[in-house]
Amino acid sequence: MTQPAPSSDPVILSRTQAGVRTLTLNRPDKLNAANDALLLTLTAELQAAGQDPAVRVVVVTGAGRGFCAGQDLGDVAGRDMTFTEHLQHTYNPLIRTIRGLDKPVLTAVNGVAAGAGASLALAGDIRLWARSASLIEVFSNIALVPDSGSTWFLPRLVGYHRAFELMALAEKVGAEDALRLGLCEHVFPDETFGEDVQRYAERLAARPLHALALTKRALQAALSSTLDQALDLEAELQQLAGDHWEHEEGVLAFREKRAPDFRRKG
Repeated sequence: MTQPAPSSDPVILSRTQAGVRTLTLNRPDKLNAANDALLLTLTAELQAAGQDPAVRVVVVTGAGRGFCAGQDLGDVAGRDMTFTEHLQHTYNPLIRTIRGLDKPVLTAVNGVAAGAGASLALAGDIRLWARSASLIEVFSNIALVPDSGSTWFLPRLVGYHRAFELMALAEKVGAEDALRLGLCEHVFPDETFGEDVQRYAERLAARPLHALALTKRALQAALSSTLDQALDLEAELQQLAGDHWEHEEGVLAFREKRAPDFRRKG
């Protein structure tokens, strides 16, 4: 991971390798606690990645020892803005961008993910953790309500009762417990975390991008739909997938007994 940098450095570092755009939160001296510049820049970088044909997968991670320690309270102290206005201006657009992006977004949690940083960690389509990573819904420690999507993500992953307990007691969850609870999909050693994340992301980047975008859309919709609505949407999206060149390539590769090449242009 990136080493601590002076405050004059960009708040988000961007790198593209083998179709993987890695966006690194770059306030390591503050465990990547979020200020407006970081949140708005990250949202803009995600949107740019969504529009860039060279990008097939996006990874969001943190520089230094932390993933994201949540809101930088010093950044909002004394500001003439309500909590609601702040969330609607910064965090809510960020989470909506991640969930609405037509490309897989991986959150690579390299250290502590606290408060809104926990929400960001949970927002990824796939969550990869370092063994030393942890998550804590710290809001109740300062008598606030979990925000930035935590009340939506967490109970869907661990159930209402466990989610409430984690939020009420602000219990820290380590990597092994996170894997057991379903808060992440994979845990990698700290020493090789960056390489393991890149390797995993490149595997995903080789998959059919258009089909995955439709799959993401179907899953998002299914979270708040009836079975009949899900069946109808699946039928509609399946037609879009079947009409795309990726499907033709997949079928041809199957017949020719070779690996499909989903990176070529149709």
